[in-house]
Amino acid sequence: MGLAALLFTNPGLFVILAVLLLYSVIAHEVAHGWVAHLFGDDTAKRYGRLTLNPVSHIDPLGLVSLFLVGFGWAKPVPVNYGNLRSSRFGLMSVALAGCAANILIAVFALLLLQTGIVELGSFFGTLLPIVVKINIILGAFNLIPIPPLDGSKILMSFLPAKAQESFSRIEPYGFFVLIFLLFTGLLNPVIDFMQVLVSGFIVFLFRFLR
Repeated sequence: MGLAALLFTNPGLFVILAVLLLYSVIAHEVAHGWVAHLFGDDTAKRYGRLTLNPVSHIDPLGLVSLFLVGFGWAKPVPVNYGNLRSSRFGLMSVALAGCAANILIAVFALLLLQTGIVELGSFFGTLLPIVVKINIILGAFNLIPIPPLDGSKILMSFLPAKAQESFSRIEPYGFFVLIFLLFTGLLNPVIDFMQVLVSGFIVFLFRFLR
């Protein structure tokens, strides 16, 4: 169910969930731009995208989708991959950065809960598990190797040059393929599998940091 129904039944919860979703998506995009900058590409910085100001990131269609179906997207942060040092490693690092940001947000939320800094049952204790779930879903979904998702660029970083060129040809159609797979449910087992992987990695990190 999307967020729109909550606008009339529980406006306060609607606003809180919308903000949590929006900033989880924004953090994902900013991480791409920040890591690209570390590897020598300042495109995102020049376009003013290394900011948490939502005005710089909102995609109208992605925002509508966020409210209607509970899942949306921000404008992709511009990256000139030709400017990246260590091109293959740079490509992989930039692609992984968004998912890594979501994983770190989830780990931080878990730490706040498990260390008792935030009490379960309190206002924030109720919100933090939602933050964890949102960021696991975002991280897992974006790891799927279908353009324009980050997983496709991670895959490309391991492919030889000719295979990269062939794979890049499907990118203009990737969005439509993705929508088809989502609406037919064919992608659900893959999403579930990726969520298990990301959740397992988060549990590992959480135990390591405790």
